[in-house]
Amino acid sequence: MKHTSLGGLDVSRIGLGAMSMSGYYNVGQGSDAESIRTIHRALDLGVTFLDTAEVYGPFTNEELVGRALKGRRDQVVLATKFGLVRHSQGGAGGLDSSPENIRTAVEGSLKRLGTDHIDLYYQHRVDPNTPIEDTVGAVAELVAEGKVGHIGLSEAAPATIRRAHAVHPVTAVQTEYSLWTRDVEAEILPLLRELNIGFVPYSPLGHGFLTGRIGSADDIADDDWRKTNPRFADDNFRRNLRLVDEVRAVAAEADATPAQIALAWLLAQGDGIAPIPGTKRVARVEENTAADAVDLSTDQLERLDNLTPAAGERHEESVMASIDR
Repeated sequence: MKHTSLGGLDVSRIGLGAMSMSGYYNVGQGSDAESIRTIHRALDLGVTFLDTAEVYGPFTNEELVGRALKGRRDQVVLATKFGLVRHSQGGAGGLDSSPENIRTAVEGSLKRLGTDHIDLYYQHRVDPNTPIEDTVGAVAELVAEGKVGHIGLSEAAPATIRRAHAVHPVTAVQTEYSLWTRDVEAEILPLLRELNIGFVPYSPLGHGFLTGRIGSADDIADDDWRKTNPRFADDNFRRNLRLVDEVRAVAAEADATPAQIALAWLLAQGDGIAPIPGTKRVARVEENTAADAVDLSTDQLERLDNLTPAAGERHEESVMASIDR
């Protein structure tokens, strides 16, 4: 597995997102044991970048990751996130990136993960009620104490990134980016390159759509959150299948799977980019990591670059309202 640098932090250029191991994508049966096998297989394949968050579960995903990394902690760059759990309200959901909440959050994450430090600590969503300077200042104190190695932001607007970086260097920004979500290309990616900040695309497979394995909305369970996603709604779903058809065509030429093509396209966007496809299956982590060896031709890259944009907003209205823009 080749590596890249996220603002000076060395990681495998394909990571592993653990969110789906805690029920967010209700696809088939799974178990903690299978999820742990998946994490172990990823490590064996050279993945060194693992992503979780306290809100996944909440809390249970960090506990799972902590169990999986027992005895193998030094093999990974471990990332987790704060800011979507209000600890002063008994763990209720909601934005809270106040310094007091961060202090409580980090101690809980350290305990659940079974570690004395978090390599990359993200603000999960920007809190409009707390100045970003106060939030980053609080995490900078944790860096000074050795509890956090590097500071990250998730779904932050360009102006917020600049303000945060002025307080303490931001190592990485995490935002959705894939063949069907390319908003970041306009402002965020150029800014990150200007400031030498790494970029971590989440949902690089379009919430599973770009794998080509979802043929209709009936393939998604009723309690799967994607049922509320506008891009999976009937009319948009049918339009977006045409995008997948082109990914399949390139995959056939390259002797690869559609998922591998989607990841290889991301890797071709330049250095300092490390997508974190999520899965709870050993077979899928094997497939995803193999994208590291896929080389797309100039013609194939051009065809993928010129795909018709996805139909529908990337999240439902209430979720989009919580994203800093």
